[in-house]
Amino acid sequence: MNISLNEGLTINKGSWDAAAERFFGRTALPEYGPHAPSEEELKLFGEVSGKKALEVGCGSGHSIVYMLNQGIEEIWGLDLSSVQIQTAQHVCGHNEKVMLIESSMEQNPGIPHSYFDFVYSIYALGWTLDLRKTLDNIHAYLKPGGTFIFSWEHPLHSRVILDQGFVRFNASYNEEKPTLHEAWKPRPAVFYHRKLSTYINGLIEAGFVVEKVLEEVRIDRETKNENSWYSNVKADLFPATFIVKCRKVNEH
Repeated sequence: MNISLNEGLTINKGSWDAAAERFFGRTALPEYGPHAPSEEELKLFGEVSGKKALEVGCGSGHSIVYMLNQGIEEIWGLDLSSVQIQTAQHVCGHNEKVMLIESSMEQNPGIPHSYFDFVYSIYALGWTLDLRKTLDNIHAYLKPGGTFIFSWEHPLHSRVILDQGFVRFNASYNEEKPTLHEAWKPRPAVFYHRKLSTYINGLIEAGFVVEKVLEEVRIDRETKNENSWYSNVKADLFPATFIVKCRKVNEH
C-alpha cells in the first residue's frame, strides 16, 4: 500500500484508541511476550534503583508500575493512543516520578536527549512505520552507555500458519512492506512486516551494540490452546517472541 507516514499514524491512532480496552494490562513487564521467558528469569535490566527510564509504547501503564516497584527513580511513558495515555494515568495514579506523553514513536515530542539510563519497549516497537526514525530517536534519548531493551512478535509468526496439521507459509518472509492488518479489530491498522535481520541491522546502523538476542520458548502445558493466535502448537515449532538487549556507544 502507498501511504504517507502521517496518514498511517492517523489510521493507527484511531485503531489503537478503539482497541485500547482489549489490551488493558496485556504483555507488560515482567512479561516480554507470548511463550517467552520473563524479566524475573532473564534479569536484563539489572539494578534500576535511582535510574531514569523511558517506555516506548507504554499502553495501559502496567510496565511503568512494575518499574516503579523495582525502584526506578524517574520514568516516562510514550504512546500514540490518547485512550492508552488516559488509562496509564489512571493505572499509575498521581506520581511525581511518572511523565506520560501522547505522541508517535517516529516523532520527538520534546523528550530530552542523553537523559535516560534505559529505554525499553514491550511488544510495541514493531508498530513503528519508520524504524530508522524511531531507532534514531531512542538512541538520542539514551545517555552514552545507556541500555535499550525491546520485545516483539517474531517475524516468522505472522508468516506461518497451521493447516490441517501441516505448517505452511501464508506470505513471503522476505517481503517487507506496510499493509492493512485486516485481522486487527475493531479497525484495521497499518502493520509493517520486517525480517529479524532488519531490526538487528537497524540497531547497528543507529549506533547500538547488540548484546543479546533471545528466541527462547516457554510453554505452559496447562493452558494449551491450538486455535489461539499465539498457540502452543506453533510455539513448539518456532518462537512467538524475540527479545533484544543493546547498548548506546556512538553519538550521531
